[in-house]
Amino acid sequence: MSSVAVLTPESFAEHRSGLKDQEITGCVPEDEAYIPTYLEAFPPLPEKGTPGEKTGEPASAWGSKIRPIKASVITQVFHVPLEERRYKDNSQFGEGEEAKVCLDIMQRTGAHIELSLAKDQGLSIMVTGKLDSVMKARKEIVARLQTQASATVAIPKEHHRFVIGKNGEKLQELELKTATKIAIPRPDDPSANIRITGTKEGIEKARHEILLISAEQDKRAVERLSLEKAFHPFIAGAHNRLVQELSQETGARISIPPPSLPKDEIVITGEKEAVALAVNRIRAIYEDKKRKTTTISVEVKKSQHKYIIGPKGNTLQEILETTGVSVEMPPLDSASETIILRGEPDKLGPALTQVYAKAKSVMVVEVSAPAWLHRFIIGKKGQNIGRITQQLPRVHIEFTDGEERISLEGPTEEVEQAQAQIQEIIKDLLVRMDYTEVNIDQRFHRHLIGKNGAHINRIKEQYKVSVRIPQDSERSNLVRIEGDPKGVQMARRELIEMVQRMENERTKDMIVEQRFHRTIIGQKGEKIKEVRDKFPEVIITFPDPSQKSDIVQLRGPKNEVEKCAKFLQKIIADLIENSFSLSVPIFKQFHKNIIGKGGANIKKIREETNTKIDLPTENSNSEMIIITGKKSNCEAARDRVLAIQRDLANIKETEVTIPAKLHNSLIGSKGCLVRSIMEDCGGVHIHFPSEGSGSDKVTIRGPAGEVEKAKKQLLQLAEEKQVNNFTVDLQAKPEYHKFLIGRGGANIRRVRDKTGARIIFPSPDDSEQELITIVGKEEAVRQAQRELEILVKNLDDVVEDSMEVDVRHHRHFVCRRGQVLRELAEEYGGVAVSFPRTGSNSQKVTLKGAKDCVEAAKKRIQEIIEDLESQVSVEVAVPQRHHRAIMGPKGSRIQHITREHEVQIKFPERDDSAAGQDNLPQENGDVSPEAEFVPRKCDIITISGRAERCELAKAALLALVPITEDVEVSYDLHRYIIGQKGSGIRKLMEEYEVNIWVPQPEKQLDVIKVTGLAANVERAKLGLLERVKELQAEQEDRALRSFKVTMSVDPKFHPKIIGRKGAVISQIRKDHDVSIQFPDKGDEQQDLIVISGYERNVEEARQAIQQLVSELQEMVSQDVHLDPRTHARIIGARGKAIRKLMEEFKVDIRFPQPGSDEPDKVTVTGLPDSVDAAIDHLLNLEEEYLLSVTETETLAAYMKPPSRYGGGGGAGGLDDGSGGPAKGFVVRDAPWNAAGNKAPDMSSAEDFPTFGSGVAPKQTSAWGPKKF
Repeated sequence: MSSVAVLTPESFAEHRSGLKDQEITGCVPEDEAYIPTYLEAFPPLPEKGTPGEKTGEPASAWGSKIRPIKASVITQVFHVPLEERRYKDNSQFGEGEEAKVCLDIMQRTGAHIELSLAKDQGLSIMVTGKLDSVMKARKEIVARLQTQASATVAIPKEHHRFVIGKNGEKLQELELKTATKIAIPRPDDPSANIRITGTKEGIEKARHEILLISAEQDKRAVERLSLEKAFHPFIAGAHNRLVQELSQETGARISIPPPSLPKDEIVITGEKEAVALAVNRIRAIYEDKKRKTTTISVEVKKSQHKYIIGPKGNTLQEILETTGVSVEMPPLDSASETIILRGEPDKLGPALTQVYAKAKSVMVVEVSAPAWLHRFIIGKKGQNIGRITQQLPRVHIEFTDGEERISLEGPTEEVEQAQAQIQEIIKDLLVRMDYTEVNIDQRFHRHLIGKNGAHINRIKEQYKVSVRIPQDSERSNLVRIEGDPKGVQMARRELIEMVQRMENERTKDMIVEQRFHRTIIGQKGEKIKEVRDKFPEVIITFPDPSQKSDIVQLRGPKNEVEKCAKFLQKIIADLIENSFSLSVPIFKQFHKNIIGKGGANIKKIREETNTKIDLPTENSNSEMIIITGKKSNCEAARDRVLAIQRDLANIKETEVTIPAKLHNSLIGSKGCLVRSIMEDCGGVHIHFPSEGSGSDKVTIRGPAGEVEKAKKQLLQLAEEKQVNNFTVDLQAKPEYHKFLIGRGGANIRRVRDKTGARIIFPSPDDSEQELITIVGKEEAVRQAQRELEILVKNLDDVVEDSMEVDVRHHRHFVCRRGQVLRELAEEYGGVAVSFPRTGSNSQKVTLKGAKDCVEAAKKRIQEIIEDLESQVSVEVAVPQRHHRAIMGPKGSRIQHITREHEVQIKFPERDDSAAGQDNLPQENGDVSPEAEFVPRKCDIITISGRAERCELAKAALLALVPITEDVEVSYDLHRYIIGQKGSGIRKLMEEYEVNIWVPQPEKQLDVIKVTGLAANVERAKLGLLERVKELQAEQEDRALRSFKVTMSVDPKFHPKIIGRKGAVISQIRKDHDVSIQFPDKGDEQQDLIVISGYERNVEEARQAIQQLVSELQEMVSQDVHLDPRTHARIIGARGKAIRKLMEEFKVDIRFPQPGSDEPDKVTVTGLPDSVDAAIDHLLNLEEEYLLSVTETETLAAYMKPPSRYGGGGGAGGLDDGSGGPAKGFVVRDAPWNAAGNKAPDMSSAEDFPTFGSGVAPKQTSAWGPKKF
């Protein structure tokens, strides 16, 4: 029997729980459960063997040897010499532009960058990260921190593509590797020079790599052989084996065009020697075959050709392989049936035999079957036909839609078997299957299908039939039913009944305002579901919210639809009644009284009046309280609310009678007039009745004196409006309105100036398009009415007149679909102008309409003719690069000029070559002012029209040509003007509609160029200079804010000065607007605090900190011993109780950390008196809480269950001794139980000596030598 080791339960509780699954269950008691061996419980770690060593031992429980993982992070270091550094200012090293650039690169690439400055002022850069990130970061660093040079390398044009590589991969790799930018000319550019930009070292590397690629390509050659297409198969060999062997032997690449391509050119590429060898070999094969081969022609049916060719031409390749004969097939789209065999005479016979055998190896048979049976023959998911094709895999079965035949193709024997099986299936189906067709109107089809196919699927499952309903696009009424004869008849009967039922149905459209749709539907469709449950036979369809439609459609049996419509109308009536709204003005100071304590008042009003009352938010300036509900209820609620206001203040209310037609004019545009009266009279409220109510009562509410003042002003204003508000309506046809208004409003302006009346014409949205309204004093209105009536009467007298117009001008009037004639008709009261037919050579033009309109139209036509006859063309030379700016967005600027000056403007065709010259790089990115502008054809803009108008248009056009001006701005301010990610400069450009060019940072120029229209440039210059002033003021302010003071404070006070979560120091910073910096952990001087900001603020903050330190120095710390069992109660939930106690006594209380040597020591810090008072309070709390703790422990002693390990009752069962010893975690075959060893005695001073004792061991333990 093996010995066992006993360990304590606490040490192995977790391990034991993990071994529970391995225990043997059943009738075996727990103490007799399976005990694991020492090696099972503690498997040994794998030992590192020598390389190549093999052992017969099984792998340990720790698994096989772990493979080393290659590091994915690399580090690269490179050096930038002083002369190549872009930023050479070392005074701000680590803070200047170099640091910002590196930070930006780190964010973009994910690599880590460290900069260091060498003794020679060169820059050492260390980049760490993944390979891809490091390469990208290195490229960006070189481009942005190192000055860039450029060089060109010339290689043959045909080698450029090898430098670029597939999809540009080679070029990208080369740019990353050398940290350069390589520009390769486009294919259509004759230049062979490749431009390299980067550092000198990078340029040399890139140049070397490009020359290597070119040199490698120089060794290669290309040869093209034109050989007869018929002999290509002999050169390629069967399955292209011969040409592949040739490529392997010679090392050249041989490309033979496929048989389908009508080309006879064979291309050989590779090393020059290899190409020459391959050419000789190919020519030898060609000459040999041309000399030895002959041909024979045979006729084979076109339908059998595909069997001779075989899948992917494999059969032809097999014949070539076995006989050495090439079979030439005519194209599939050709009608020819002649096949040519080419080969040596003695091999043509066997090849011909094979050709005939292949042609007859496949047969095609057609089986007749009704088209409707096809899908039943195929079976569900191809089940029936799948069985046949699995048995006879070489048979191809083809079904054609709409045709009553099935095609079978394959080997003769197998086709016959498949034919027999399919005929058997057809025979069986014809016995037990039937079909019928029902003519059903297409409008019922979707109702037959039902929602998500519910109706049609039920019929299919119930009667075991298939129902085919045609698509809407087919426009067919035939519904086909297929299946069991009995099921077909029953399904047909049910479909006809459904259709008859639907024919008796009706559809009703209800007009329901869209704002009520959501309310009728309810949350998650609950309310409409109730309606549908009540009327299950009625389909209710709401329009899509995006359609903005008010039509709700009801469909179902006539009686049910009517009932449902009445029910919905009742719901809508209730909604309309309950949606009445009133706005009640209540002085802001009384809103809280209307709400009441805890909302009591407002809640009571809402419940008793059954209304919804909304008050404005506290931070809103509105005084309006909105009441929603039934009209009577809303009015009752309004009275209740106003009563509260009256009780609280001396508020008077009075009513004034003013005719309803004057209300809108008294309110004014957006309420401006009535608002001015309310503000003038101390904030009184003036309430007009709702529009359409017909009421003349206007309510004024407010302080008594102010109400009288407002009433007087309102009546005075109403009297003025009454005098000037006489109105008359006049009827005139809409087509006369433009003529009455006149060109540019000339006619109507004349009437207004003469009479002083205001004349209002209807807008396009008005329903009464013939109604003209005249408003003003009665006398003026009557006079204007007479003037307009005379004009209208003249327009009603239709006359016909004619005039002579030269034939050469006719096209101007009738072109663009008669645009000019349409404009004449619109402008002159619908006058009809008729020009003679084209080719009639007649000059007579007929005008028909009102007399005045006809005369005015004739005059206008004469003006147009004079314009056409006096038309000139003026050319304006403007550089092509400015044309887009002159046109403006979507040509808006040029359209404005053509309309304003009545001219035609034509821009020249764009010349891309000229555009390229325009965009040549110039000094500082702009054209030299000394450069003389030489107009080209593409720069000439043509203006056509009257001479004087053309000159005006020319001036307007030239005013649109952008100019460029320089603005003096210090280089130091450029980056602030640009702003973060260019936001500042973008804002300026958008605001002033100009283009602003800031020079490159390395040029350090003090000038900014502004380009745009002259007026915009001037505004932009002023705006830019204003921004410069702001930035200079900010710089001065920053200088003032940079005042610093350093003060020494004992580090032990730092946490107190900072406060909980930085509360104290944050308050000091906020109060004095300063920055306060505490020392870092690693700093030498831990007592120094740095304060920066305005000098005065810094001094005040220093005094505040000094005062805080003085208070802290007066504080004392005192320890008090409190029973640890009471600590949790004193601290409270989430520290709430202890925080309250600290605030009350103005002290700081610190409890010991878990595992502390003195778990009962609590430290109290504060002023002496406060500390004493806090300690007394803590001791009282301890005494109180200890009583509770003692009671709890006494009760627990009786209630606690027996210990799992002790087995006894008692107060824990540990010291009782009535139970057996704790069994602990047990293992077999432990090392200390081996022969000659015994388990260590934990009570022995020899096996477990105390520290410092020198007891020598009696014997060597299995655990190894003891160490002391």
